[in-house]
Amino acid sequence: MRKNIQIQPLTQANFAPFGDVIEKDNHDFFPINQGLTERYHALSLAQVSGENAAVGMSIFHNLCATEVPFKIDMLERHPCGSQSFIPLQQQKFIIIVALPMDQTQPDEQQIYAFITNGKQGVTYRQGVWHHPLITLEAESDFLVVDRIGEGKNCDVYHLTQSKWVVE
Repeated sequence: MRKNIQIQPLTQANFAPFGDVIEKDNHDFFPINQGLTERYHALSLAQVSGENAAVGMSIFHNLCATEVPFKIDMLERHPCGSQSFIPLQQQKFIIIVALPMDQTQPDEQQIYAFITNGKQGVTYRQGVWHHPLITLEAESDFLVVDRIGEGKNCDVYHLTQSKWVVE
């Protein structure tokens, strides 16, 4: 049984089953504002469902850093909307995601860890199992774009066995 989860670099190709990587690299742009700005258009699209739902923007302020290796015991998902994390100070952070086993739980043997380059954000697709935000730097801020609205939009799954995330 796999216990350790190896951290790998974040790329659009290896993250595609879970969502989008938000970055300028390898994306086209078009000039706007009289040629003074390059617009990298629609790098990721927010998803929301349910009554009285909207897309909201928040700032998450992480107070403490996580050191590698570290242990995880749970994953969560948001069945009614996507969730995007964009670092505001170009800090690296770790993304942990899992493929679904079925409609109610993740596949504990298919959990993946990625590290950003500090200039990347991510969008978890609606319903993707993931770990809460993990930053390697204390006092770091993230712009979060997600669903705001009525109804239950956070399922938590406690792993049957803790996993270690390692370099």
